[in-house]
Amino acid sequence: MSLAHDSRIAVRPAALAQRPARIWPEINHPAAWIVAVILVIMPLIANGFFLIEIFASTLILGTMALSLMFLAGYGGMVSLMQLTIAGFSAYMVAVFGISGNANISLGWPWWLAVPMALALATAFGTLGGALAVRTEGIYTIMITLAIGAAFYYFTNQNWAIFNGHTGINTVATPHFWGVNWRADIPFYYIVLAAAALCYFAVEYLSRAPFGLALQGVRDNPRRMAALGFNVNAHRVAAYAVASFIAALAGVLQVWNYRQISPGSVSVGACIDVLIIAVVGGITRPIGPFIGALIFVLLRTFALDFLVRIGLDGNRFRLLIGLGFLAIVFWSSDGVIGLWQRWRQHRGADRSGGGRRHG
Repeated sequence: MSLAHDSRIAVRPAALAQRPARIWPEINHPAAWIVAVILVIMPLIANGFFLIEIFASTLILGTMALSLMFLAGYGGMVSLMQLTIAGFSAYMVAVFGISGNANISLGWPWWLAVPMALALATAFGTLGGALAVRTEGIYTIMITLAIGAAFYYFTNQNWAIFNGHTGINTVATPHFWGVNWRADIPFYYIVLAAAALCYFAVEYLSRAPFGLALQGVRDNPRRMAALGFNVNAHRVAAYAVASFIAALAGVLQVWNYRQISPGSVSVGACIDVLIIAVVGGITRPIGPFIGALIFVLLRTFALDFLVRIGLDGNRFRLLIGLGFLAIVFWSSDGVIGLWQRWRQHRGADRSGGGRRHG
């Protein structure tokens, strides 16, 4: 039976009834256009450091977290292996492409190495998802975390393919049409285009028959199964979509740093992706990018701030943890939830003021 069988009839009313009204600016909202214009002209107003280390890094991490948001927000499945999938993709780019480790890398051109990396990483994530969907709740989290931990230790100890704890360095980046696409401005636009593509793809899927059926599976899997939907097939398909998004972010990540090592796929880094998604808001595609911006700003500037006030700069993660706790305490839907509450409160005050005035 088709994954989207009768979803327009059976799922759309329920899904739309349970979905909260969208308060975050839509694409036709002036604020969305202002943000889009700022992102497009960012190379004109930001130097190389801010362009790559802040904004490009934000878009890459936001894309990784977007894959987690798609699974958790629309599928009700919290996966801690999204960074692992991105890391696997990055390793495959280094292994199949060109790098400073000629005894490991096969030397393929980027236009062959990248599709192969995306295909293998998507298959890897889909297989992991096929295992994870057989469980629920905390067990799903533990299985995906176990996959991430196993991959970290495997890369750390394997020298034939992954070069052990040293990793693979000096990974080649694209050069074509006479342009070095790893130069600051071209690379920023590549990252921006990829992030926008993934964002709009998730937005589209959330309204498409498959996305509506997936949300129905999230809310009531037994009822969806009774209606004739294959619950596990929808969940595995969701993992496939999320895996491709994470794999694309992994390609951008290895091009950004030109190297990949086990430290990039550590368990702590896997948790960071979850923090980014939760802090920004796990029910809207824009949420992961907001969380990524907050995370990157804290990671970049918190160390200097702590040193300036006389504390150990290595404790910058303390600020990240405190910020995470504060946001989660005040809002179950991260920054977007706080925004919605403020808008609702302001709207209530306006309507109340109007009635008193009348």
